[in-house]
Amino acid sequence: MKKIFFTLVGIIFFTGVKAQEISVGLDFYNRYIFRGINLGNSPSLQPSLELNAGGLTLGAWGAYSTANGTQGAYNEVDLYLCYTFDLGFSLGLVSYYSSELSLFEFDKGFSSHAVEINGAYTFKDLSFSANYVINDSREGIGSQGGDTYFEIGYTTSIINFFMGGGDGWNTREGDFQLSNCGIGISKELKFSDSFSLPLNGALIMNPNTEKLYLLVGLSFKI
Repeated sequence: MKKIFFTLVGIIFFTGVKAQEISVGLDFYNRYIFRGINLGNSPSLQPSLELNAGGLTLGAWGAYSTANGTQGAYNEVDLYLCYTFDLGFSLGLVSYYSSELSLFEFDKGFSSHAVEINGAYTFKDLSFSANYVINDSREGIGSQGGDTYFEIGYTTSIINFFMGGGDGWNTREGDFQLSNCGIGISKELKFSDSFSLPLNGALIMNPNTEKLYLLVGLSFKI
């Protein structure tokens, strides 16, 4: 796992020099909801840095609670890479990391990073994704490895319908359950003829935990 992590960091650093496009973003949401799971009970600032070169995308994404230092605050930093092929296929790798832990914790039979491989396919308005955690990070993010998550979505010009389920760290009992169902809406919040911001909202239901969430956020990207 140590080799996988440092290889991921090295690819991001090396490819960044030759990247054709660099983007910086910042999202602000009233909550951080991950696959139907509420991670923290306070608004979340979510910065991102992304490098694109052809079909290859490399980036870093974070979630920082505005109630940092208090009970229920949650912070996270993820490194990821993805390659998009023709015909709507993509393959990727994500390293989930909690910023409260040691970045280089690999020497006790587990890792502070949960490393997940993922694949996705999009055909017109339909999308499908599959995810699999390949390592043990039970003392870190919380996965014992082998966790799966699948999601299907249907997108129109404004509305996105989605339904997903998984096992392991994605559910309360650990067995496979439907855990992330909802509808998302994106609109442009127009301030003037030359300035507008994307406004995103989602109504999310988790049948596994029997919870309902209303998520709203603004996105900034340059």
